[in-house]
Order: sequence, then structure tokens, then C-alpha cells
Amino acid sequence: MPPWGWIAIAAIALIVLFLIFTYNGLVRLRNMVDEAWNQISVQLKRRHDLIPNLVNAVKGYMDFEQETLTRVIEARSAAVTAQEAGPTNAGQANENVMQLQEELTTTENQIGFSRQHYNSTVREFNTSIQTFPNNMIAGPFGFRERDYFQIAEADAAVPEVNLRTT
Repeated sequence: MPPWGWIAIAAIALIVLFLIFTYNGLVRLRNMVDEAWNQISVQLKRRHDLIPNLVNAVKGYMDFEQETLTRVIEARSAAVTAQEAGPTNAGQANENVMQLQEELTTTENQIGFSRQHYNSTVREFNTSIQTFPNNMIAGPFGFRERDYFQIAEADAAVPEVNLRTT
């Protein structure tokens, strides 16, 4: 085989390898975008499932504490010592509310981090399919830009936290 034949085969092999590596890289980025989107869904579901249950648990404990407080007041007015039930039980209700606040903060932070990760991944993917030479492969193989996550989409379903027990 003449030398130019080997050069042609090597050039074709390099082009094929370039196409394979570029395509696989775009698939990897597309899958990362999908994974990041699913993480947002997981965090929003966590918010939807966890927060109302926590609120109801705190409300239930607050009802219990109110009942305990009423008994203490009745016992005090009847000249019965109320020191055993006083500060310890009152502190427990406050601790439950603090735990609820911590869970709310943690959940919202996780949603924020998931949004941030998604948008960063979308930026990387969009940049990759828009830049040369990837753009020559992205279009023909159906890789399309993804939209960034907008704040209005996320805040439509923020749960209301109401600790009134009545």
C-alpha cells in the first residue's frame, strides 16, 4: 500500500475517533442535565412530603403541651406543687419548633443547591453543543439546548407552615 493510503486510513480513523469521543461527551453532558433535573424533583417531593408531616407533628406536640400547661395551672390553683411538670415540658415544645425551623431551612437550602447544580450543568451542556467543533455534531445528532430553571417554577408550590392548633 502506498504511503498516502496509510495517511488516508489514519486520517479517517482520527475523524471517526473524534466523532465517537465528541458524541459520547455530549451524551454524558445530556445525562448529567437529566440527573440534575431529577435531583430538583427529588428535593421538591421531599419538601412536599416532609414539611406538612413535620408541621402536624409539632402541632400535635404543642396540643399536648397546652394540655399539660392547663393541668399545671389547675394543679397550681389547687395548691399542688407544679415544679415537676413546669420548665421541662415547656422547653420541649420550643425545641420541637426549633427542629421544625431547622428542617425547613435545610429543605429550602437543598432545593436551592439542586437548582444551582442544574443550571450549572445546563450551562456546561449548552456551551458544549454551541462551540466548535461540537456544534457540527450536536445538531445532526439531535442535541438541543436546555432551558435554565427559573425561580417562578419552583415557588409555585411552597408549602404553608401554620402552627395554629385551633
